[in-house]
Amino acid sequence: MADYERLRQKVEELASRSWDLEGIKERVLHLVRKGIQRKPLEPISLKVEKDLIVERVQRRAEEYNFILKNCAQGTALALLEEFGVGSMEMIKALTAFPGIAGTGEVCGAITGSLVAFGLILGSDDRFDYETTDRVIMLGQKFIAFFEDEIGYIHCSDIIENVVIGKKLNPGESSEAMAEFVKEKGFEKCGLPPGIGAKLAAEFIIDELIKRSR
Repeated sequence: MADYERLRQKVEELASRSWDLEGIKERVLHLVRKGIQRKPLEPISLKVEKDLIVERVQRRAEEYNFILKNCAQGTALALLEEFGVGSMEMIKALTAFPGIAGTGEVCGAITGSLVAFGLILGSDDRFDYETTDRVIMLGQKFIAFFEDEIGYIHCSDIIENVVIGKKLNPGESSEAMAEFVKEKGFEKCGLPPGIGAKLAAEFIIDELIKRSR
């Protein structure tokens, strides 16, 4: 069950955080120029470093969401960078995914995480239905955990009840977006990407360790 007091405190911390804008921007530009560096996914190392990894991924997802103004891209970029998979073209493909094209539907922290699930845990064999089913079931479990952590899975509900505290869809008009910015929405909306990326990283690491046994 969602701990709304803890979530409120986190939202306040994000709203008042001093963001290293130049540092975050340069990190993104480096990824654009050089691409996402490939990494060996060693289960033993992942197990030992799990706590550090999930903490780093959460922070990066919050930062990338803020600098990119896009929860789906911010979440996916933090995960793809950490696990060394995918490309910046895949991040580009997520352009319209926040709240499913700004309609207030499924949060981009979920869709961005599911992209990472497919890239990291999916099979290169298009006819490997067993692995496909396994990743889909894992995705369903992840979504349930996300909803348990935040209380909702839809962008409109998260904004109204957790992040901003009132009904506001920044995707519906320029006026709504201006109000969202005034309410420090991009700062506060680092909450779902941070939690989503953290949960996704935990799921991915646990699954990779399980597969290595």
